[in-house]
Amino acid sequence: MSAQVPASARALAAAWAGALATVAFLAAPNAFATLATAEAGRYVARLFVLESWMSLVLALLLLFAEQRRARGAAAQGIGSVMSGATLLLFGTVFCTVLGHFGIEPMMAAARAGQGAWSFGALHAASTVLYAVKGMLVIVLAWRWARPGAGPLG
Repeated sequence: MSAQVPASARALAAAWAGALATVAFLAAPNAFATLATAEAGRYVARLFVLESWMSLVLALLLLFAEQRRARGAAAQGIGSVMSGATLLLFGTVFCTVLGHFGIEPMMAAARAGQGAWSFGALHAASTVLYAVKGMLVIVLAWRWARPGAGPLG
């Protein structure tokens, strides 16, 4: 088994980074620029639900691919099963799960005037998690795009 990152995994990581950037820099701001605030908020909330599920699916697919690659590399005495790419992918899962299943329900409660945290504070936390996830995916895509990317993923 080769220690090289499969081309399909490289392409998925790059596409994922592009999708996250598109949502953050084009889709969400454009919704608020063209729709009424309440309508834009509903649209963007739905967009982030879809993005969260997409991120979980892509992270799991890439984790399976990376674990297969890392096991093969470790069997050849190159690196370990717990690669840098594995840690980056676990980080994306953490950010996605915390943001979507932890913070998003709290934001809904804050909109209704419930909970200890304000909507603004929760929105800021959600934005930070999304930015961290985006950076993790960009680093992963960059590492895998390097010529000869392989042993340490």
